[in-house]
Amino acid sequence: MTLEVGQLAPDFEIENQDGQQTTLSQFKGKKVVLYFYPKDSTPGCTAQACNLRDNYESLIAQNFVVLGISTDTEKRHQNFIKKNDLPFPLLADTERKVHELYDTWQLKKFMGREFMGTVRTTFIIDEEGIITDIIKKVKTKEHSAQILA
Repeated sequence: MTLEVGQLAPDFEIENQDGQQTTLSQFKGKKVVLYFYPKDSTPGCTAQACNLRDNYESLIAQNFVVLGISTDTEKRHQNFIKKNDLPFPLLADTERKVHELYDTWQLKKFMGREFMGTVRTTFIIDEEGIITDIIKKVKTKEHSAQILA
């Protein structure tokens, strides 16, 4: 199922880096930046997370909550957060259930080989849970500007 702008964002329940259950619906009344990224501590993912960190106050000022999500474990997320001083939670979708809901687990090609993996995508969700933007061409070093534009 491909999601589109104007649709209700699928709710989910998943654990964050500290093992706390997190749902999309718990953020009703706030805007949500739900960003899917391939892997903790890789160059592109680190650049993206740090750009969001560096512009976090601007995002908060516009009533945004930032949630990062990948297939990494809670422990990897804890290390990534600590190493990069990230002020927002990371969700551990180790079974890819949320990735499948949002159609971000897809066939990818890299250096002549094919494999399944996370397609870097950001969903902007409004206070009522409606998708208002889907950023598919994420600029990792300028991602906050894409969100705040």
